[in-house]
Amino acid sequence: PPTLTAAIAPVAVGSAVALRDDVFDLWPALAALFGALALQVGANFANDLSDFRRGADNQTRIGPPRVTQLGLLSQRQVLLGLLLSFALASVAGLYLAYVGGWPVVAIGLASILAAVTYTGGPWPFGYRGLGEIFVFLFFGLVAVTGTYYVQAGTVPAHVLAASIPVGLTVTAILVVNNVRDIESDRRAGKLTLAVRLGRRGGVVEYAGLLALAYATLPLFMLTAGRSAWVLLPLLTLPRALSLYRTVRVEVLGPPLNAALAGTAQLGFLFSLLLAAGWLL
Repeated sequence: PPTLTAAIAPVAVGSAVALRDDVFDLWPALAALFGALALQVGANFANDLSDFRRGADNQTRIGPPRVTQLGLLSQRQVLLGLLLSFALASVAGLYLAYVGGWPVVAIGLASILAAVTYTGGPWPFGYRGLGEIFVFLFFGLVAVTGTYYVQAGTVPAHVLAASIPVGLTVTAILVVNNVRDIESDRRAGKLTLAVRLGRRGGVVEYAGLLALAYATLPLFMLTAGRSAWVLLPLLTLPRALSLYRTVRVEVLGPPLNAALAGTAQLGFLFSLLLAAGWLL
């Protein structure tokens, strides 16, 4: 459940920018939210199943519980959950395609493909250190601009700019996950960027993503003509510093699991404050 904030945050920001631009449309916004949540649930099922099949989830796992690894659900049940989630996302996608045309179809198909092949398929990009790139693209640029597009039919440059800090904060969630799982991922041949860079490099990556997210805020005042209200997410900076210290110091599962959930909460609050600041 904590990861669902990663699906809500970009829709909130994209819709806030649409509202500020007087192009907000409630039903496409709600459909985008429903579709994003269904895609995220489906991606969670896909990762749960694929990581178990590839041996990344085993008795040494220190992350949050995975249902396939614990035997709480069978592989067939998880697969059915995955298919149902993507089917529900497709229902929202059909409506959004009616509203926004073929670009929405391309976005939807690409999102489902990315969710499935992150840890599954013949070439899982999450096992090759490319997870951060795809998370940034799909949870930042694609999700925010796509939400705006289905309401306005166009994507101005300032919408793309607003998507960047959202993508950065969501990507930081993945980095905590990968830093925590360095040893088990290395044994399973899952060569995440944290495995390639080492623990210290992963911590630096985490700090860099959050620092860049906060650094974008004053740029909005200069390039997008926003007022100082757009700096509202700076209120979350103390929490970000606290989480950074946890990720830098802790090596055990429970504190890092808490840091993962905390980073998801941080990104969600950051995005809500960004949305509010953009409106104000």
